[in-house]
Amino acid sequence: MCWFLYMLLLRRSGSMLTSRRTTDAPKLAPEHPLRVAFQLYAKWAASHVKIVLPSSTALIFMFLYIFPFLYTTDVTNITSGVSNLPHHVWTDAQPLELDVEPDVIMRSIWVHGSYMKALEKDVLLGALELQDELLGPTTNFNPRQPANRPEISEPEVADGDLTPGQRDAYHIINGLTNQSWFFHSPLQYWAGSAGNIQNDQDILETVNARKTQSTSVNVTLRHSIVFSGKRFEERRLVAADALVITLIHLRDSPVGRRWVRRAEELANERSDTWKIIPSDGRSLSDQLYEFQFRPLSWPDVGLLTVAYSISLFYLLLHLRKLRALKSKLGLMVSILVQITASIVSSFTVCAIFKIDLSRVPSYAYPLVVLAISLENSLRLINAVIMTSSTISNSDRIGEAFGETAHIAIANRVQNLLILLGLSRYSNPGVAAFCTFVAIATVFDFIYLSTFLLSVLSVDVRQRELLELEKAFLSRTKSSEKDKNKSAWMELVSQLRVGETAVSTRIAGTIVVICFVLTAQSHYATEGNRQWLSQLFSLPWNRTVRSAPKPPLLIDIHQARSPTSWLRLQDHETAREVINVVKPWAHSYVARVYDPIIFVLKGSDRVPRTREPMFLPAVYDFLHHEVPNFVVLLMLVFAAILLGTKYLLRDEYENLGSEHPDDEPLISVKSLTKGHKLDVVMMAASPGGSLVSVGLDRAIQVWDVPIGSGHRVASDHECPLENPFPVLSMAIDYGSKWLALVSWQRVFLWNLEEQQWAGTRDIDLGGHKPEALFFCHKGAGTTPTLVLVRRNGMGLEMELEVDESRDFTICKTPLVWAVQFPDKSHSFNNNHHPPIAILTASRKSCVHLVRQQGNEWVSTEVNFGEREARDVHCVLPIPALSAYLIGRSRSVDLVDLESSTILRTFSTEVMQPRTLKHIPQMRAHQPNLTSLTLSYVSTKTGDLVIQTYLPEKEDDNLVSYCPSDPRSSGHRRLGELTERKRRIPNPGVWEALPGGNILGVRRKQSPPTTNRPRSLSNNNTGGMMMRKRRGVVGSQQQQQQQQQAANGGHHHNPPETTRWEAWVMNHPESTCGFETRLLDEEDGLLNDQQQLMISEVGPMVKFGNMSVAVALGNVVKVVSVGHEHFDVGLGDGFGGGLGVG
Repeated sequence: MCWFLYMLLLRRSGSMLTSRRTTDAPKLAPEHPLRVAFQLYAKWAASHVKIVLPSSTALIFMFLYIFPFLYTTDVTNITSGVSNLPHHVWTDAQPLELDVEPDVIMRSIWVHGSYMKALEKDVLLGALELQDELLGPTTNFNPRQPANRPEISEPEVADGDLTPGQRDAYHIINGLTNQSWFFHSPLQYWAGSAGNIQNDQDILETVNARKTQSTSVNVTLRHSIVFSGKRFEERRLVAADALVITLIHLRDSPVGRRWVRRAEELANERSDTWKIIPSDGRSLSDQLYEFQFRPLSWPDVGLLTVAYSISLFYLLLHLRKLRALKSKLGLMVSILVQITASIVSSFTVCAIFKIDLSRVPSYAYPLVVLAISLENSLRLINAVIMTSSTISNSDRIGEAFGETAHIAIANRVQNLLILLGLSRYSNPGVAAFCTFVAIATVFDFIYLSTFLLSVLSVDVRQRELLELEKAFLSRTKSSEKDKNKSAWMELVSQLRVGETAVSTRIAGTIVVICFVLTAQSHYATEGNRQWLSQLFSLPWNRTVRSAPKPPLLIDIHQARSPTSWLRLQDHETAREVINVVKPWAHSYVARVYDPIIFVLKGSDRVPRTREPMFLPAVYDFLHHEVPNFVVLLMLVFAAILLGTKYLLRDEYENLGSEHPDDEPLISVKSLTKGHKLDVVMMAASPGGSLVSVGLDRAIQVWDVPIGSGHRVASDHECPLENPFPVLSMAIDYGSKWLALVSWQRVFLWNLEEQQWAGTRDIDLGGHKPEALFFCHKGAGTTPTLVLVRRNGMGLEMELEVDESRDFTICKTPLVWAVQFPDKSHSFNNNHHPPIAILTASRKSCVHLVRQQGNEWVSTEVNFGEREARDVHCVLPIPALSAYLIGRSRSVDLVDLESSTILRTFSTEVMQPRTLKHIPQMRAHQPNLTSLTLSYVSTKTGDLVIQTYLPEKEDDNLVSYCPSDPRSSGHRRLGELTERKRRIPNPGVWEALPGGNILGVRRKQSPPTTNRPRSLSNNNTGGMMMRKRRGVVGSQQQQQQQQQAANGGHHHNPPETTRWEAWVMNHPESTCGFETRLLDEEDGLLNDQQQLMISEVGPMVKFGNMSVAVALGNVVKVVSVGHEHFDVGLGDGFGGGLGVG
């Protein structure tokens, strides 16, 4: 219901909710104001980690430091101005409306002097007189009788008064009978002796020193049971408002009858000295109370053990396959720190506001907070991981928090409302527990949005979260047994990634409700009724009606009412009384009579000071601990600040900025001084090596990560060392070998040794090769070089020996060939998947070429009745074991094993060979969650971006059923929606594995009047001509002089052609579209390298977030976010690894 109302509220702001199942939380659209607000906050927090992380840690430290000053586990210090920590028992003192036979009867008198001055000697002596009148002489009270004492018959004492010996004989220490009794009184501190009281020079010292003193029945004379309206300082009693003398007796006790009779007589006899309420000495009313001290039962222990085990399993299950290098343990510790901080902070706040949490076992408190917190923390972590690695760190954190924050808030509001409703109709102990959970829930969100958010930001900056592309490539292939995993294991996997229809969003709410119901059942009255009937029995429906105070009680201004005093009785006292009156049980029922109030006449009962609002220990802390606390808080803040700076030192040193996330999304790096003429060909490797070939017949090798490079030695006079003209080139997986293909030879260059490794003669048939790549056969072996000719033949060369093998692919000329890692087959010993080839021919036939031992076997793909035409490209999706076939007006998604067309996507008429794709996969699962197709429209020349998403957010476009993931018959096709975007004037562009489309284009100039033709229009043949800025500047000066000679008529000077990089993020990303001029590096214009270029040169994918593009004789490395180069980072260099 809460989520339904929440969705209606959100829909009032417009159609800003994405399509989801009705049982799922609503997902806000990227432009929704709430999501934008959360995103801006999280982006700021991620950009200011050095402020947020130390501040949140200092807040945690503050509550953690205060906590031990407000609580105690020492039973002797309970109620000494501090709160009592929960123990392993259910405790309570609750009124009963049922008509049951009480186990004992409890009567008391309260003796008052002036307001908060009950410890003055005249009050103590007066109370001692009253005690002796009610009970008989109590000086040095010792009721124990010899074992052979004579029995006392009931008629002897029925109507007469009791002698001290007879009274003591009925004391409970001499045996438990229906006539037993015992009492406790503060006057027992002085052994009931008026002389001891008179001679006591320091009453307060005596009271505090003897608070652990026990009575003859081992009931400790705690301050909570012998005083009312106490005031503490430094955990010592400094004042009390009333002395409480309590008689506890069984049903037929003669001592009880004497108490009642003497109380009525005292109302007449002592009315000149005491003001007695009620005036007749009779209690106004009585109430049945049940006092509990119930240890955890075995079922309780079992349920808690199961609950904690499930929570731990849930946490480990989600963290087990997080794409993290070092941070699995770190993230787990961070989550547990967040939960612990929420629990401790809630305990501290409850203690400050005097909320008694001792009635519910301590083991229950962390459980509910753990259940509520885990789901939200893990949701945020997963959202951060699922964001594109191509955007900046702060944008990743902002996008993830903006996507999940409203769910976390709504979830907490829902829980708060439920807790509020439960607390209003539950037992006071359970109500206090609900209050604790509500406060902890608020703190949990505070720490989620500060502490955990900043920790995740540091984690992302340190690259401890492994990006998705690397996770797919580096992990080994599962065995056939793993592929054919059972249905229940698939369910566990779905639970881990949150794909099941039953969302874990309500797991915390379910735990809250179940535990509150279970706790409430412990306070139901005992009997033969079953648990469910107890659950909805009297304690849920009762309404405790407090009787209105008599006017006289209002006039005396009691510091604490009898009802509230009764509820303050701690569980240790209840345990001791149970051991006396009902040792075989865990609770007892007492009929409690209202106390008879004795106020010493002449006393001033008007309060002179207001009672403190907070727990006395809070004021003690403020008076004595603040200096130490401030010093330690500053030290902790400084230590965390230094630690944060240390963790981020590398990034700040490299970027030279305190806030690197404030930089533009696109970064540009220029590789200069490698060529004198235009660069016409480039190739890249996963490890960060880049090779460029220029018209100056120079081959330059760039090591981009370390900023070094060398030139391939070529000798134009020596045919064996002259690879020009270079038709094609390739770099192997480990950046060791470089292959250069000319018309008649293949040249091998050793990149590590920087020398030629040999040449091979080759016959290309007068055409450039369609594909050239290295193929790794095993760990520690030299790769082979595979070349695909246009005539449909392939060639594999051994590098160590002079051997080569031809193989047939297709009988008709090829128009397309691409290699890819064949992940449907087992990996080699070095964890490299075998390479396969997909080709398309002029007749639109498609061939799949695979390795079988040392041979390459080509198989023509048969599409059945589907006519093979207009095929101009084939793009593999290795992670899905599928590929795309690009046609003039459509794109087919084809299963790799069965050649079944799974889906057909309609497109505009596209320019041939311009199709590129970005598949998004689920982590570690062959499920296609979205697919982005990009191509150039033949009609408009625009770049068209078509993104296909499932109608239901957690669904898949294509997924495997667990029975046989290699069979297309078991693929499940989900419903989809299409989103289309267009980019005019795209220039040259590439679809990056990280989910972005990055391009370079000529910057459009605003239209102006009388604008002369661009200088580039004067160039011949569209060749890439260049002029230095100095030439342009001299022309502008001549035009300005001409303007002055012509009377100042204005003519716009010719403008230098400028190029800009642009990036289009994933459709669900909130970062949108961004551009940056290529001649802006580090915020400055590079005047020396600014060139007049009519066309941009070749572009290659470089890593997961970068491209390398040639601009004249300069190579520009354009990156989205912060690129990191690693061997095996992705398949962007080898053909189309899907991103998941």
